[in-house]
Amino acid sequence: MQTEHIPVCNMDLFDENLKHFWISDLNGLLPKFPFLEYPHTHNFYTILFIEQAQGEINIDNKRILVNEAKVIIIKPHCINTININNKANGMIICFHEAFFSLRFNNNILNLFTFLNLESKPFIRISENQLNRLKIFLNLLKEEYILQKTEAKKVIRSYLNILLFELERIYKPVGTINYKTPRQHKVQSFEKLIGLHFISKKLPSDYAELLNISPNYLNKLCKETTGMTAGDLIRKRITIEAQRLILYTHNSINEIADKLGFENTSYFITFFKKQTGNSPEQFRKLEK
Repeated sequence: MQTEHIPVCNMDLFDENLKHFWISDLNGLLPKFPFLEYPHTHNFYTILFIEQAQGEINIDNKRILVNEAKVIIIKPHCINTININNKANGMIICFHEAFFSLRFNNNILNLFTFLNLESKPFIRISENQLNRLKIFLNLLKEEYILQKTEAKKVIRSYLNILLFELERIYKPVGTINYKTPRQHKVQSFEKLIGLHFISKKLPSDYAELLNISPNYLNKLCKETTGMTAGDLIRKRITIEAQRLILYTHNSINEIADKLGFENTSYFITFFKKQTGNSPEQFRKLEK
């Protein structure tokens, strides 16, 4: 599908003060945010928890009818439209992978099969399952609205529980998740990134370890994740940089050195390109 004229929506379209997480009721969603009705894409996860609604959601030309209790997952970079009635019951959450991953030593989002690019974009849920999900959604919403001490950490924790609850519904105990050889290769690549991202920052470094060409590695990554091999490496470096900035008292110079950058100015340029903020700005904004 051609995407040249498809707008890329940022989370601050929901609230200019937002950067990483948003939660809201579905009731009256489209009158507030009419751009959702038209083809658009974004670089964050969107999950709609449908209790009662009428309409349809289109994700990468896949039409999903909204006429029963469902959870609908819109992954980053998917082209989508949302057309539901104004009195829909349910909730919507949006979050950046970087926001979630700050809580963990490794990118635990890889554990959730329903978030994989190749997984179907919806989950049918029973009344009991919906009621259980609503417990955590209400806790998330309360924490988001009240913004008490350490609210972001609490939101990440509730979000983690919510995602595991969805994984239990999507993949019940005893089911086997079969991966294609290509998916296994990309998973191996991501594990190698976790081990070597400080010393190896080029796709060619990892292609050599995997005994494949850089072009083929890039093709596998694009097909499996929607991102290039270089994107995945930069994403991992950025997540680690954010952790060090937020959770240590290290200077920016020290962090640049820990991450294997030859000089601090290059690290600052890299970080700003990836996040939109300098390391110092990020530290002030997120503290």
